[in-house]
Amino acid sequence: MKRRWLLVVVLALGLTMSFVTAARSASAWKALIAARFPDVRWVDAETLAGWMGGTHAGDLVLLDVRNSEEQEVSQLHGAQYLDPVHLDIAALGIPQDAKVVVYCSIGYRSAAVIEDLERAGIQNVYNLEGGLFDWANQDRPVYRGEERVQEVHRYSRLWGLLLRKDRRAAQ
Repeated sequence: MKRRWLLVVVLALGLTMSFVTAARSASAWKALIAARFPDVRWVDAETLAGWMGGTHAGDLVLLDVRNSEEQEVSQLHGAQYLDPVHLDIAALGIPQDAKVVVYCSIGYRSAAVIEDLERAGIQNVYNLEGGLFDWANQDRPVYRGEERVQEVHRYSRLWGLLLRKDRRAAQ
Protein backbone atom coordinates (compact mmCIF):
# COMPACT_ATOMS: atom_id res chain seq x y z
CA MET A 1 0.00 0.00 0.00
CA LYS A 2 2.85 2.41 0.85
CA ARG A 3 4.52 1.75 -2.50
CA ARG A 4 1.31 2.46 -4.37
CA TRP A 5 0.83 5.72 -2.44
CA LEU A 6 4.45 6.72 -3.14
CA LEU A 7 3.96 5.95 -6.83
CA VAL A 8 0.85 8.16 -6.92
CA VAL A 9 2.72 11.02 -5.21
CA VAL A 10 5.72 10.73 -7.55
CA LEU A 11 3.45 10.59 -10.60
CA ALA A 12 1.47 13.64 -9.40
CA LEU A 13 4.68 15.60 -8.82
CA GLY A 14 5.96 14.63 -12.24
CA LEU A 15 2.75 15.71 -13.94
CA THR A 16 2.75 18.99 -12.00
CA MET A 17 6.34 19.74 -13.00
CA SER A 18 5.55 18.87 -16.63
CA PHE A 19 2.58 21.23 -16.56
CA VAL A 20 4.61 24.08 -15.04
CA THR A 21 7.40 23.55 -17.58
CA ALA A 22 4.94 23.49 -20.48
CA ALA A 23 3.02 26.46 -19.08
CA ARG A 24 6.18 28.55 -19.05
CA SER A 25 6.51 28.08 -22.78
CA ALA A 26 5.33 31.11 -24.73
CA SER A 27 4.37 28.83 -27.62
CA ALA A 28 2.01 26.81 -25.39
CA TRP A 29 0.15 29.96 -24.36
CA LYS A 30 0.22 31.32 -27.89
CA ALA A 31 -1.57 28.21 -29.16
CA LEU A 32 -4.33 28.58 -26.57
CA ILE A 33 -4.73 32.30 -27.22
CA ALA A 34 -4.60 31.85 -30.99
CA ALA A 35 -7.44 29.35 -30.77
CA ARG A 36 -9.60 32.03 -29.12
CA PHE A 37 -8.35 34.91 -31.31
CA PRO A 38 -7.45 33.26 -34.65
CA ASP A 39 -7.06 36.47 -36.67
CA VAL A 40 -4.51 38.15 -34.39
CA ARG A 41 -1.01 38.58 -35.83
CA TRP A 42 1.96 37.91 -33.57
CA VAL A 43 5.46 39.28 -33.16
CA ASP A 44 8.16 37.48 -31.20
CA ALA A 45 10.47 39.22 -28.75
CA GLU A 46 13.51 39.10 -31.01
CA THR A 47 11.67 40.73 -33.91
CA LEU A 48 10.16 43.39 -31.65
CA ALA A 49 13.58 44.19 -30.18
CA GLY A 50 14.80 44.73 -33.75
CA TRP A 51 11.87 47.00 -34.52
CA MET A 52 12.49 48.99 -31.34
CA GLY A 53 16.13 49.57 -32.23
CA GLY A 54 15.70 49.92 -35.97
CA THR A 55 15.52 52.93 -38.25
CA HIS A 56 11.71 52.88 -38.23
CA ALA A 57 11.36 52.85 -34.43
CA GLY A 58 9.58 56.22 -34.65
CA ASP A 59 6.75 54.54 -36.57
CA LEU A 60 6.33 51.95 -33.80
CA VAL A 61 3.60 52.32 -31.16
CA LEU A 62 3.75 50.11 -28.08
CA LEU A 63 0.53 49.70 -26.11
CA ASP A 64 0.50 48.26 -22.60
CA VAL A 65 -3.00 46.97 -21.81
CA ARG A 66 -2.34 45.59 -18.34
CA ASN A 67 -4.04 47.30 -15.43
CA SER A 68 -2.44 50.42 -14.02
CA GLU A 69 -1.05 48.62 -10.97
CA GLU A 70 0.83 46.19 -13.23
CA GLN A 71 2.01 48.94 -15.54
CA GLU A 72 3.43 51.01 -12.67
CA VAL A 73 5.86 48.20 -11.75
CA SER A 74 7.46 48.06 -15.21
CA GLN A 75 6.74 48.30 -18.92
CA LEU A 76 8.46 48.32 -22.27
CA HIS A 77 10.38 51.52 -22.85
CA GLY A 78 8.17 54.12 -24.46
CA ALA A 79 4.95 52.12 -24.13
CA GLN A 80 1.67 53.97 -23.84
CA TYR A 81 -0.90 52.81 -21.32
CA LEU A 82 -4.28 51.83 -22.74
CA ASP A 83 -6.93 50.95 -20.18
CA PRO A 84 -8.39 47.66 -21.47
CA VAL A 85 -11.67 48.23 -19.63
CA HIS A 86 -12.31 51.81 -20.78
CA LEU A 87 -10.75 51.89 -24.22
CA ASP A 88 -10.16 55.36 -25.59
CA ILE A 89 -8.43 54.48 -28.85
CA ALA A 90 -9.07 57.88 -30.45
CA ALA A 91 -7.17 59.63 -27.64
CA LEU A 92 -4.01 57.70 -28.56
CA GLY A 93 -3.72 59.48 -31.90
CA ILE A 94 -2.18 56.47 -33.63
CA PRO A 95 -1.07 57.33 -37.17
CA GLN A 96 -2.64 55.17 -39.89
CA ASP A 97 0.78 53.96 -41.09
CA ALA A 98 2.10 53.09 -37.60
CA LYS A 99 3.15 49.60 -36.65
CA VAL A 100 1.38 48.85 -33.36
CA VAL A 101 2.43 46.19 -30.85
CA VAL A 102 0.06 45.46 -28.00
CA TYR A 103 1.07 43.50 -24.91
CA CYS A 104 -0.12 42.33 -21.52
CA SER A 105 1.29 39.68 -19.20
CA ILE A 106 0.97 36.63 -21.48
CA GLY A 107 -0.98 37.85 -24.53
CA TYR A 108 -4.66 37.14 -23.82
CA ARG A 109 -5.86 40.59 -22.80
CA SER A 110 -3.81 42.19 -25.58
CA ALA A 111 -5.34 39.85 -28.17
CA ALA A 112 -8.81 40.97 -27.09
CA VAL A 113 -7.81 44.64 -27.39
CA ILE A 114 -6.35 44.06 -30.86
CA GLU A 115 -9.82 43.16 -32.11
CA ASP A 116 -11.07 46.55 -30.84
CA LEU A 117 -8.15 48.39 -32.45
CA GLU A 118 -8.83 46.74 -35.80
CA ARG A 119 -12.53 47.61 -35.58
CA ALA A 120 -11.39 51.22 -34.99
CA GLY A 121 -9.48 51.13 -38.30
CA ILE A 122 -5.94 50.44 -37.05
CA GLN A 123 -4.69 47.60 -39.22
CA ASN A 124 -0.96 47.10 -38.71
CA VAL A 125 -1.34 45.57 -35.23
CA TYR A 126 0.59 42.73 -33.57
CA ASN A 127 0.37 40.88 -30.28
CA LEU A 128 3.65 40.32 -28.39
CA GLU A 129 4.15 36.56 -28.29
CA GLY A 130 4.36 35.44 -24.68
CA GLY A 131 3.60 38.95 -23.46
CA LEU A 132 5.76 40.87 -21.03
CA PHE A 133 6.41 37.70 -19.03
CA ASP A 134 8.22 36.02 -21.91
CA TRP A 135 10.03 39.26 -22.78
CA ALA A 136 11.33 39.57 -19.21
CA ASN A 137 12.15 35.85 -18.97
CA GLN A 138 14.48 36.38 -21.95
CA ASP A 139 16.33 39.11 -19.96
CA ARG A 140 15.05 41.82 -22.25
CA PRO A 141 14.82 45.32 -20.74
CA VAL A 142 11.82 46.60 -18.80
CA TYR A 143 11.49 50.08 -17.35
CA ARG A 144 9.75 52.05 -14.66
CA GLY A 145 9.59 55.42 -16.37
CA GLU A 146 13.13 55.99 -17.67
CA GLU A 147 14.76 53.70 -15.10
CA ARG A 148 15.65 50.18 -16.19
CA VAL A 149 14.39 47.66 -13.62
CA GLN A 150 14.36 43.88 -13.32
CA GLU A 151 10.93 43.11 -11.92
CA VAL A 152 7.56 42.58 -13.55
CA HIS A 153 4.17 42.57 -11.84
CA ARG A 154 3.15 38.93 -11.54
CA TYR A 155 -0.61 39.60 -11.99
CA SER A 156 -1.42 36.93 -9.39
CA ARG A 157 0.43 34.36 -7.34
CA LEU A 158 -0.54 31.60 -9.79
CA TRP A 159 0.21 33.53 -12.99
CA GLY A 160 3.46 34.72 -11.44
CA LEU A 161 4.76 31.16 -11.74
CA LEU A 162 5.15 31.88 -15.46
CA LEU A 163 7.80 34.48 -14.59
CA ARG A 164 11.28 33.53 -13.56
CA LYS A 165 11.58 33.96 -9.81
CA ASP A 166 14.23 36.68 -10.16
CA ARG A 167 11.87 38.73 -12.35
CA ARG A 168 8.78 38.64 -10.08
CA ALA A 169 7.97 41.86 -8.28
CA ALA A 170 7.34 41.54 -4.56
CA GLN A 171 3.64 42.00 -3.77
